[in-house]
Amino acid sequence: MTLPTADPADRPERADAQRNRAKVLAAAERLFAERGATDVSMEDVARAAGVGKGTLYRRYPNRAALAVAMLDEHERRLQERMISGPPPLGPGAPAAERLAAFYAAMVELLDRHLQLALAAETGAARFRTGAYAFWRLHLQVLLRDAGAADPGDALADVLLAPLAGELQQHLIDQGITAEQRVAALQSLARSVLSAPAE
Repeated sequence: MTLPTADPADRPERADAQRNRAKVLAAAERLFAERGATDVSMEDVARAAGVGKGTLYRRYPNRAALAVAMLDEHERRLQERMISGPPPLGPGAPAAERLAAFYAAMVELLDRHLQLALAAETGAARFRTGAYAFWRLHLQVLLRDAGAADPGDALADVLLAPLAGELQQHLIDQGITAEQRVAALQSLARSVLSAPAE
């Protein structure tokens, strides 16, 4: 029995789809950065990318799906650093220091891509993203490693709450610098996860 081979005619379509995806994501990221996510329509993205609306909507049904796709690549790079990078963000540091490093990395990521986060993480949709599940699992491991009490298994979510895009935007609007936000979050990390004094 012979296995079916790929039809050579399929290859250009795949290449075209990849090119269109890259054009769409580049155009959307540029427009979101220039105008803010809420002021960019799907039609604006299609026009800037030079693709038809049908092509855009087939892959991305709405602006939030587009933002999630763009943010995903940035979040994936951070996840790789958390899994295999040097400490304290990567393995090998005490839990409190790893959480402090995670907070610093997330503030940096959010400051660079806040418009994407605001468009991608609307309401309860934030909790359904793969990235949120990864961050939550990471914090659960750190909590366990630190021996921190976690009533109702809710502490990881509580510790992630300050990273919501809306809160970060509010703090920026209040004139709170990235350094101040990182310092506050790192203080929280160390107070929650540091070993109690003997």
